Amino acid sequence: MFYDSDFVKIRTAVPLAAAERVRNALSAAGAGHQGNYEFCSGSFRQIGRFRPLPGANPSIGTVGKIEEIEEEVIEVLCHKELLESALIAVRKVHPYEEPSIDILPRLEVQ
Repeated sequence: MFYDSDFVKIRTAVPLAAAERVRNALSAAGAGHQGNYEFCSGSFRQIGRFRPLPGANPSIGTVGKIEEIEEEVIEVLCHKELLESALIAVRKVHPYEEPSIDILPRLEVQ
């Protein structure tokens, strides 16, 4: 049996050097709290690719040049009531001018 969850999953990709800072910001905002545990997250590595366009102010890379960077994709559960504060916290510490942040709905399994 499945039912709608009070939680969503937040997923964002960051350069490796910023991963701990983003995980800590999420946890400080209340994300990553599961039952009797806190600071819960999962992650995997990927290669991010992008080309900054004219008008961009990239923290990494050069306008007009395709860039590749090793990133850590961080995933945490977040109660819906804490989602807005968690997103604000991520954006404050995320180094990208335009961070990719996914909010994934969840179903609970009974």
